[in-house]
Amino acid sequence: MSTIDPATLSAINGGGSASQLKQSASDELRSSFLTLLITQLQNQDPLNPMENAEMTSQIAQINTVSGIEELNTTLQSITSQMDANQALQASGLIGQGVMVPGNKVMLEQDSEGKPYTTPFGIELAKPADQLTAVIVGQGGEVIRRYNLGAVEAGVQSFQWDGKNEQGEAAASGRYTVQLEAQDAEGETLDSTALNYAVVNSVTPNDGSGNIQLDLGAVYGQVQLNQIKQIL
Repeated sequence: MSTIDPATLSAINGGGSASQLKQSASDELRSSFLTLLITQLQNQDPLNPMENAEMTSQIAQINTVSGIEELNTTLQSITSQMDANQALQASGLIGQGVMVPGNKVMLEQDSEGKPYTTPFGIELAKPADQLTAVIVGQGGEVIRRYNLGAVEAGVQSFQWDGKNEQGEAAASGRYTVQLEAQDAEGETLDSTALNYAVVNSVTPNDGSGNIQLDLGAVYGQVQLNQIKQIL
């Protein structure tokens, strides 16, 4: 088979108008390949022509490259649509109360001194035969310790009545809750404490593909997949 003139290769690889430069890499590769193939066919040795299998193999390789690029473009489009849908769904949470990982409990009193507290919760992989909640003050002192009984697996939420061990209303402020879950044999179970917060705003993309929810100065920001329950 005869060789291709270097000028032809130069025209294929180096030439091109401004519109051609805007083509995708696969389009440029396909165009160059077809030009090269036609040139080979025009200049091939009639006594030693290109075999059909060789031509078919080269065409298949070009189509594979083109197909991969088109697949990547399609996947990027699908990912963008999914991100947009997630952001739209997350925007519906603005103003809603949610349970997220954390151990904070807020207590406020009305004008008559009646306490109001934010809910707390727990996430369990297995059912607990016994769940104990310990309310702790900012100084580390135990305010209240009480038994919540048996709890099913999954996410469960509870409400502290805002009273201490003496049955008196605790002072307004921020508290933490410690949860102790045990099975029927008395073994401690793995669990995640949850606290209540209100979604203030939504950030569609934080740069890593995650949707961030702003829960205010006390609770900070969390990702959408960290929401365990909507109240």
